[in-house]
Amino acid sequence: MKLLVDSGATKADWIALDDAGNRLFTTQTLGLSPEVINKEEALERLEARFDIYNNRKEVTHLYFYGAGCGTDRMKNYMTGVFKEFFPNAEVSVKEDTYAAAYATNPNNEKAIICILGTGSNCSYFNGETLEQKVQSLGYIAMDDCSGNRFGRDLVRAYFFNKMPEHLAKQFEAEYNLDADIIKHNLYKEPNPNAYLATFAKFLIQHKDEPFVKEIIVKAMQTFVDNYITQYENAKEVPVHFIGSIAFYLKAELAEVLGKNGLTLGNVLRRPIDGLITYHELNK
Repeated sequence: MKLLVDSGATKADWIALDDAGNRLFTTQTLGLSPEVINKEEALERLEARFDIYNNRKEVTHLYFYGAGCGTDRMKNYMTGVFKEFFPNAEVSVKEDTYAAAYATNPNNEKAIICILGTGSNCSYFNGETLEQKVQSLGYIAMDDCSGNRFGRDLVRAYFFNKMPEHLAKQFEAEYNLDADIIKHNLYKEPNPNAYLATFAKFLIQHKDEPFVKEIIVKAMQTFVDNYITQYENAKEVPVHFIGSIAFYLKAELAEVLGKNGLTLGNVLRRPIDGLITYHELNK
């Protein structure tokens, strides 16, 4: 049995395939980012899914693409976790940008690959490997144009009384904005980045409001400036995107990239289905 896993900070999508490439089961766990959870939490999240736990000894190959797995230390850490849980499996751990690269670009052409989901990332794919100009420092210091950053922007705008009154009333109706509740989720609960990203739904729903549109366009331009244009050939290759933020704000992305002379490539919400195609083409 082969397992393909795409994990962000919020959730992880799993697909099990037999030797012929037939889909055995699909499932989902909470995210498995080593930046925000420890070994015990990771094992608990695996054990919580019966289909994964019940088949753990049948797995021969595990291909894990995960947020927070961009350094050798984190790759080795997650490899150890998975080898303990899947005792008979060969384990391959790569950062989630590889899942984005393979899913949007299964023919391995040169491209810039971006992730805009709960978190954000950007790499250049040279046809074989990914090259990064920016070393991520995680959701607190970076993650420009991500769900958690948009959530932070909205919460700040509300509490600083910068949000237009009609939007503020709708924001209040949709979320519990008690300051103690927010601080508890940010400082006492796991995955504060995922909590902040829940507010991004409001931004997408109201994306045509001038106040919200300004937040979106400014964040996208910052992402272009800080990430995409770090690559000298950015205007010569397509720029592909993975993630819910990119998917639901595709029109806005096209507008901002066009103004910067960049070519928007494929935009997918989730890479997991594309990974099946990639692994079939690249056995």
